[in-house]
Amino acid sequence: MKKFLLLAILAVTAQLVNAQDLKKVNTSYLIKRFEDAKTEIDKVMADPKQQGKPEAYYWKATIYAELYQDPKLREKYPNAVKEADEAFKKYIESDASLSLLKTKGAEGVFAMYRTSYQTGVKSFNEKKWAEAASNFKMAVEYSDMIFANKWSNVNIAFDTTSILYLAYSNQNASNAPEAAKYYSRLADNKVGGDNYLDIYKYLVDHFITTKDEANFKKYIAIAKELYPKYNWEVSEIDYMDHNMTLAEKTQLYDKEDAAGTLSEIKYLEFGDIFVNAHHKDKSLDTAKERFYNLKGVDAYKKAFGKNTQNGIAAFNVGVIYYNFFGEYDDQYAANIRTMQGLNADRPVEKDPKKKAASDAAFKLKLEPYKKANADMEKVLTENLDLSIEWLEKSYTILKANANRNSTEKSVINKTVDFLANMFAYKRDKMRGKDLKAMDAFDAKYKEYDALHGKF
Repeated sequence: MKKFLLLAILAVTAQLVNAQDLKKVNTSYLIKRFEDAKTEIDKVMADPKQQGKPEAYYWKATIYAELYQDPKLREKYPNAVKEADEAFKKYIESDASLSLLKTKGAEGVFAMYRTSYQTGVKSFNEKKWAEAASNFKMAVEYSDMIFANKWSNVNIAFDTTSILYLAYSNQNASNAPEAAKYYSRLADNKVGGDNYLDIYKYLVDHFITTKDEANFKKYIAIAKELYPKYNWEVSEIDYMDHNMTLAEKTQLYDKEDAAGTLSEIKYLEFGDIFVNAHHKDKSLDTAKERFYNLKGVDAYKKAFGKNTQNGIAAFNVGVIYYNFFGEYDDQYAANIRTMQGLNADRPVEKDPKKKAASDAAFKLKLEPYKKANADMEKVLTENLDLSIEWLEKSYTILKANANRNSTEKSVINKTVDFLANMFAYKRDKMRGKDLKAMDAFDAKYKEYDALHGKF
């Protein structure tokens, strides 16, 4: 009996010692002697019997949070934040109801939140993006605990600013998945306003790049709801452009065009897709490339039909016809050079009896090239005239716009140069054939040539 009594006495003594040690911790903490409190809590935590006890973890977390919060002590104890965070996590595991935080106070949680936010801002301003992200992540975790338990007198569900900083830091650190994760949290709660539009732009672009159709549709729907005036149609076209084959895009265009559901912007975007198809699909032959260029012409013309003041759409139509004209003109000139080469290499036939047959044979050799050029001259002229028609439309519209942006200035300068080139071509074709027409085309050439670089 004496032996059992001795064991009981030892157990009670141990409990009293532990309680006394925690009392010392509490006393040092209350008088803000945090290094003394650290010494005492370290002694407690060194006792294996304290492992797993909520109160020990609570005090370690709270005290180390204070060391982290004080700039001088943080420098002296650089691992304080890690120790505090680990202790808080172990405390929460051992006391799911958070009873000690509710009864003894959650100042340590607030210290972790405030300090992580402040150090995050400092790292952010120094452009240390990964470090800033780490700090803000901790700030978000502790602020979530504060607001979920209503320990703050501010009645909000989460700290929008910390989450925004966290997402932006990850974005700058090129950690797109983490940036999207936290931007998504804000978007899921429909955080809106002029300062938050870029959140939705980022998310939409991110899910285009990652080919995540479900999330793309989810967040563009929220974006349209919050920012109805922003042009989200371009993003919808971008998603299609990144995630559909050329054949699927063409099929969709034909379907929506027939249904009359395409807007001016979508017509323009489809036009760009078709005209640039050969850049994405290197297997396109000349015939297919021409097919898609004509598809682009169709889209740009219909965009212009939606808005007859769209000088860029008119310019795009004119440029495609200009390129067609250039291709035909190159072929035309190549045929002339071939015929000139055949003539230069033709042997001289001195025998009068054989000359007629030789001339007939040579004429037969030239005939395919002459016929090709005769046929080509018609289509060449058609594309030349169509290019002039649409480029003059573009010029007239853009000239009347006194507030041209940089793109429009570039376009109008290119337009007058193209027009000068084409009227010079038409003038030279009339040389020696029709003096009146030649003079008229020369006047147009001079008009546009004088405008080179004027806009």
